[in-house]
Amino acid sequence: MPYDTPTCVDAAGVRLDADVVVPPDARGLVVFAHGSGSSRQSPRNRMVAGRLNGVGFATVLTDLLTSAEDAHGGDLRFDIGLLGRRLRAVVDWAGTQPDLAALPLGLFGASTGAAAALLAAADRPERVRAVVSRGGRPDLAGEAVRSVTAPTLLIVGGLDTPVLALNKAVAPLFSGPVAIHVVPGATHLFSEPGTLEAVVGAAAEWFDRYLTDGDLTLDGYLPAGGGSGG
Repeated sequence: MPYDTPTCVDAAGVRLDADVVVPPDARGLVVFAHGSGSSRQSPRNRMVAGRLNGVGFATVLTDLLTSAEDAHGGDLRFDIGLLGRRLRAVVDWAGTQPDLAALPLGLFGASTGAAAALLAAADRPERVRAVVSRGGRPDLAGEAVRSVTAPTLLIVGGLDTPVLALNKAVAPLFSGPVAIHVVPGATHLFSEPGTLEAVVGAAAEWFDRYLTDGDLTLDGYLPAGGGSGG
């Protein structure tokens, strides 16, 4: 597989557009799930993916809806069950690709995409080794969070008060390790200067620990279900 490859993924009966980047000597793979109303072209997710590529992680950015489905809009963008099944199929597809199959795999979900990531993690516990949520809605994954054993990092903006409250409420329900990382001064889209860089740093540390057995300093993280943001 070339270093940077636009491709199509056969996923649950449809063909999904995807962008795959495999840096030399890749040491892990991160599959992205964007939020409703966004796409694999999301500048925020592409920035995070690019930084992860720079520290040795392969990435797959995929649209979980076809172009026709996305143009139609409507409820499909919020059909978490459908998006979770599609993402699960992308995870399965990655397991068939020569340059990706052997890499330890993590999921990065933004907004509603985080709920889809949690559904996929619950369905593929043997494959998904870590999950990172950015401004996510884990509550939309429902009871599936109780089956998530992969270590999960919930990154939330300190000014994103409603979403922070939802994340704190859901965190104790996970079966696996969970931490909340609050980015001070950040709103839901992390558009404030320096806040997206903080997301990148936290995500890279999490994947480094749980995909490559690197060392993670837990300063600035909250244990599941408790504490106030810093």
